[in-house]
Amino acid sequence: MITFDFGGAKDLFPGYGELRVGENTNEAIRTLNGDIIVNSKIQKGGVCARICRKGGWGFSSSPGQDMDSVKSVMKAAADNAAFMASKLKAPEQLLPGDTGKGSDRFVRRGERSTQKEKLDFIRSLDSYIAKKYPVLMSRMVALNGFNQERSLITSDGAEYCSYIPRTHIYIALTVEKDGIPIDLMDTSLGGLMEFEDFLPKTDDIYQTIDKTYETLMKKREGAYAAAGAKECILAPDLAGILAHEAVGHTVEYDLVRSGSVASELMGVQVASELVNMTDFAHHAFGELCPVPVFTDDEGIAAKDAVLIKDGVLRGYMHNRLTAASCGAPPLGNARAFGFEDEPLIRMRNTCILPGGSKLADMIASVEDGYYLSHPTNGQADLTSEFMFGVAMGYEIKKGKLGRAILSTTVSGVAFDMLKTVTAVSDDLAWLSGGFCGKKQPASVGMGGPAIKCRINLGGK
Repeated sequence: MITFDFGGAKDLFPGYGELRVGENTNEAIRTLNGDIIVNSKIQKGGVCARICRKGGWGFSSSPGQDMDSVKSVMKAAADNAAFMASKLKAPEQLLPGDTGKGSDRFVRRGERSTQKEKLDFIRSLDSYIAKKYPVLMSRMVALNGFNQERSLITSDGAEYCSYIPRTHIYIALTVEKDGIPIDLMDTSLGGLMEFEDFLPKTDDIYQTIDKTYETLMKKREGAYAAAGAKECILAPDLAGILAHEAVGHTVEYDLVRSGSVASELMGVQVASELVNMTDFAHHAFGELCPVPVFTDDEGIAAKDAVLIKDGVLRGYMHNRLTAASCGAPPLGNARAFGFEDEPLIRMRNTCILPGGSKLADMIASVEDGYYLSHPTNGQADLTSEFMFGVAMGYEIKKGKLGRAILSTTVSGVAFDMLKTVTAVSDDLAWLSGGFCGKKQPASVGMGGPAIKCRINLGGK
């Protein structure tokens, strides 16, 4: 845990400024067929300053965490800001916001596990799989941990420190059929927790492994989906990644100014009136979000950003600068990954809100279509056009789930596809195992219910 006394640093700001000390810890253990292929732990920390003078912005960072480093980055950032101000014709004004104060440290009490204990735990999961399922062609078990810690002060009064741990276990299983490997990965284990929080839940992990194997064996006997536009039900995990990738990025205001399709859609119907979408700051539906952000890296107290209401685009995500240009309140969407990174407009926990339908009734209403789950890699652009891999799914025939399908893809234009939504389930699932890669990584949560819609499927 880092500790830092800003002391007299508050008197060094030459106008508006931010001073941040941070440290990221990345830990990874991975076994493949019982062999350890990854065993790493990387810590990276330092201090940075960002200064605004007469409309010019300057930034500087240093791997040091002492007062000499603070003075150095403050001076360099101020010099950079002055240089940029000399090149601007008209300074831009910052919009004041509610500043954050306090501390949010999700730290587990008690003794910490050694690296050997973590390795032994992952080996025990691999051993369970190897003994129970010898038919497997290959098996992979991975532990990924990412802890982000920071302390922040700003010239307008924000004082905040946080420690956010995130730990996940991944299970990937592969079988063979007719010489072709068929695989499936489960990414549901983990979230806002330390490694030690997994230890009382070993039986739950075994149940997840068993379920993944059973699902994989159904996929092994599956068929290819028929290509074309189909009536489908997207499982919550797939709806969540769609919310983030295909919609969320189009309404980050730096990308709106760069030509996102959403630049001309404010107040316009972009989805079925059943669709509501919010970027939650730290709590949603009475519970803590997967990636809680209480104060952002500009010192703004984080609040929820409503993006789509009853199918109508109602909001963008901002930092202080873009909020001022639009006359909108900054809600805490400025986030930086490492100490050497400037804050960017980023999502936090982007979610399609649950509706009023039961999943069983939604399936029963489909005459000929598919139930799709387990998203893999994919891409989306600022037109809201997307394509995602789908690792698992089932045929729906006359309102009943049928045989499994092999891996396929879904594609379309999100703001067109969302207009075809005819039902939204009353349940919800969150994903938080990956990183968003907009210029710099960011830990994010993405969630949603199941949604019934028409979407394009790839075939064999």
